[in-house]
Amino acid sequence: MAVAITRMEYDAAGLRDLAVRSRDAAQSRRLLAIAMVLDGGSREHAARQAGMDRQTLRDWVHRFNELGVDGLISRCAPGPAPKLTAAQMEELRALVLAGPDPELHHVVRWRCADLRDEVARRFGVVVQERAVGKWLRKLGLTRLQPRPYHPKKDPAAEEAFKKNFCSLLKQALLGTAIGMPVEIWWQDEARVGQQGTHAYVWAPVGARPLMVRDNRHDSAYIFGAICPQRGAGAAMITPAANTEMMNLHLAEISTQVAPGAVAVLLCDRAGWHQPGADLQVPDNIRLLHLPPYSPELNPMENVWDYLRQNKLCATVWGSYADIVEACRVAWNWLIADPTRIQSIGTRHWAEVNV
Repeated sequence: MAVAITRMEYDAAGLRDLAVRSRDAAQSRRLLAIAMVLDGGSREHAARQAGMDRQTLRDWVHRFNELGVDGLISRCAPGPAPKLTAAQMEELRALVLAGPDPELHHVVRWRCADLRDEVARRFGVVVQERAVGKWLRKLGLTRLQPRPYHPKKDPAAEEAFKKNFCSLLKQALLGTAIGMPVEIWWQDEARVGQQGTHAYVWAPVGARPLMVRDNRHDSAYIFGAICPQRGAGAAMITPAANTEMMNLHLAEISTQVAPGAVAVLLCDRAGWHQPGADLQVPDNIRLLHLPPYSPELNPMENVWDYLRQNKLCATVWGSYADIVEACRVAWNWLIADPTRIQSIGTRHWAEVNV
């Protein structure tokens, strides 16, 4: 027995218009079938044109009468109930972010197998290891290589340095003539040697690509400095890292500072960066030391990573002279593009007018 269409707020033309605008193909077919019926067509013909039998059309008319147009949208099966509640999922996320307690959990990093056991212990829910991986991805987590940091690192000191950078800069400039242009320079050293580093490469999924790496120990040091504001740089390639080499580098930086300007050189607290009788700081340079154990504040660390990834890896150097030449070519490639220096080295918290 046919079911009457009781909703009168829609006519055949209106239903066809809704069918055109619907993103659900099945809903569009059902709307068109009901529109045919409202136009006076037979239900058997309307059902056949929509790819269904007459009984199915009758069921959709019931749904249409009860819920309107939204009742014709395809419903997905709810699937099995979640193994963990929303609160338990948040607890799992917090557990992963906090990391394991070696004494309590007997592991130093979480694996899916460890988390599976911890879920069973905490919540009494037993699942397969791959289910834990799906949960972690659903929680917005993925596997990443952590950045190393020194155990004496002080995040509060880093934030205070950035917040008070302007006043620290003025303090470093005490005794400087008023009105002199000020340049911000960043300085650091990097060891480059035959035991080089590896870089990321594109490769097929599941493959383990090979990259050459020497086992010998010859090395050189790049004393590098950049001024992001001007896109300029100055470097020395040396056989060692000590005060004597630092003096050579300071003299080189001094020649690259704009005429009539003074440079505030930010550097770490290595022994050869400390003021003393042996350290010869040119008249147009003022030193400003970063907080201890805070390489994240120095963009030169990013410069070294960039050069190692793009110029100083996947190569075998036969001699010290080859290493020096590779360093020279890499540094000249960097400073040939001021935009690259500005992109890598700019720190907005260090952009101040003195």
